[in-house]
Amino acid sequence: MQQHPTPEAIAEQIVERVGKHIVLGLPLGLGKANHLVNALYQLACNDGSITLDIYTALTLEPPSAPNELGRRFLQPIAPRFFNGYPRLAYAQALKNATLPDNISVTEFFLQPAAWLGCNTAQQNYTSINYTEALDYLLNAGVNVITQQIAPEQADGSLGEHYSLSCNPDISVDLLEKRSRGEAKFIMAAQVNRQLPYLGGAAIRPSAELDLVLDDPAYDFSLFMPPHQPVSYADHAIALHCARLIKDGGTLQIGIGSIGDAIASALVLRHKSPHEFKAIAEQLGCSRTWPHGEDEPFSQGLYGLSEMLVEGFLELMEQGILTRSVDGYCLHAGFIMGSPLFYRQLQGLAQIKREQIAMMPINFINDVYDHPLASEADKREGRQQARFINCAMMVSTDGAATSDGLENGKVISGVGGQYNFVAQAHALKDARSIITVRATRQRGGKLSSNIVSHYGHTTIPRHLRDIVVTEYGVADLRGKSDADTIAAMIEIADSRFQPSLVKDAKERGKLPKHYEVPSAHRNNTPERLHASIQHAFEAGLLQPFPLGSDFTPAEQNLSRALTVLSARIGPNLQSLQLLLRGMKSSRQAHAPELKRMQLAQPKRVKDKLYQWLLLGALASL
Repeated sequence: MQQHPTPEAIAEQIVERVGKHIVLGLPLGLGKANHLVNALYQLACNDGSITLDIYTALTLEPPSAPNELGRRFLQPIAPRFFNGYPRLAYAQALKNATLPDNISVTEFFLQPAAWLGCNTAQQNYTSINYTEALDYLLNAGVNVITQQIAPEQADGSLGEHYSLSCNPDISVDLLEKRSRGEAKFIMAAQVNRQLPYLGGAAIRPSAELDLVLDDPAYDFSLFMPPHQPVSYADHAIALHCARLIKDGGTLQIGIGSIGDAIASALVLRHKSPHEFKAIAEQLGCSRTWPHGEDEPFSQGLYGLSEMLVEGFLELMEQGILTRSVDGYCLHAGFIMGSPLFYRQLQGLAQIKREQIAMMPINFINDVYDHPLASEADKREGRQQARFINCAMMVSTDGAATSDGLENGKVISGVGGQYNFVAQAHALKDARSIITVRATRQRGGKLSSNIVSHYGHTTIPRHLRDIVVTEYGVADLRGKSDADTIAAMIEIADSRFQPSLVKDAKERGKLPKHYEVPSAHRNNTPERLHASIQHAFEAGLLQPFPLGSDFTPAEQNLSRALTVLSARIGPNLQSLQLLLRGMKSSRQAHAPELKRMQLAQPKRVKDKLYQWLLLGALASL
């Protein structure tokens, strides 16, 4: 191991050791050693004889505002969330279309919706499952890995060991292959004392590091996306999902508002089972899943998840995530979350921190033999597994669309979704649960997310299992096409049910006599709100159930801007919001107006913004 004082010195050492053709592997998401990557990028920019081929996933970029109101909201909070995060130079060049010819960037998972307008990113995207990324890197001839690491010692010094912390996902298997002589590359690490020291397979001997940047001056803040507000629909989906989770079982959830809501619903079931049952009954959960689980967790759950998200920390704190497998109650492959999440993780009691094992993704995402666990051991530990993943759309025949559009544009990536669906079919008593909001609304246009067909598929229909919308649960495993289509229509928004039925009958996929059962003809937002509004008023369900780093005014604004993005356009809904805002009390929302610099508008445009914002706030 050689330590160097600057990123530039390490970049020069890398070129000296491997030559001028650098095939650079970067961890997914949070674990990128940004200063080292930028130094290599700049070296290749300055010397055209160097070729730099970057292979990675989930390049993180701070969000940009889509409009004026978004800018007013985002501009003051951006320093709190993103100022300490050094931007990746290659990402900026991609966005500006200034990437030099001797540098290429290939990703297998894109930051959701962030790269739709970047032709180079779209063209260089590679569609592979997460479990294939290891072999993909090796076949590409990777000769350099750069990664952030956490130091072992409490004083911040490296010590005899280090932790891969947020990203052992592929690096552990790469390092093990190198130790067996099956791979050859340089491991260049950047110590970052902001990273939590996490255990499991993430703990590695420092002797395996080749080049190290270890200077507190280069420590940097982690990428910290704020919490998204949880809607009525998200909470309803979560309540349905919580009834599918078996006590003593295995759980996977993801990042985002639905994941937050699922953790919240499980806590409600565990801590307040009577209230949970009452809300579920009012929501009508038993219509589509009559024999749901609603008792507290006496045996506890075991977490098995690609991503360690804050919902899992909440389940640990509330005594739900307690079932141990190989001495751990949670195995995860990478982490990312809000500032609150990182503070909770850093402050986690040692006894709970030791129950978390960060593991390679090929250990987590499939059931087959891995050097760290046999298939038999995996099957024994992963009992009653429930793998919960989100989709953008689901067709009535059960095919899910999660990562792209039918025109070929990539929204994000397949990631591990397929792996978990396949694993659910491979394990005894396991189920794959795909969650999808029944509708989407942008610019005032309402569309159904339950569709007859779509020109892009992430999960094919032969792997259909359980689909959950805010209106219920469709159990599709082993069902005929006709029964599948009927079950999907029955959890669709009622405004779209007639057209879905008509299309299925025209295609000969539903009997001519089929009618939507009367119990499922009132799948409307109005009925949904009436069912669970009392739970919001009682504080049992909340817009930010796991907490938030937003101020109270910013929390309201975040929700209001979500309403505006859905409804604003040349339509009646915009006019209705405007009129509602004109009649609303400015005093009641004085903190929000002040925060958006709209308390005393001087321009006509700003007055319109004020009315629209007040209308959205009044509709919460």
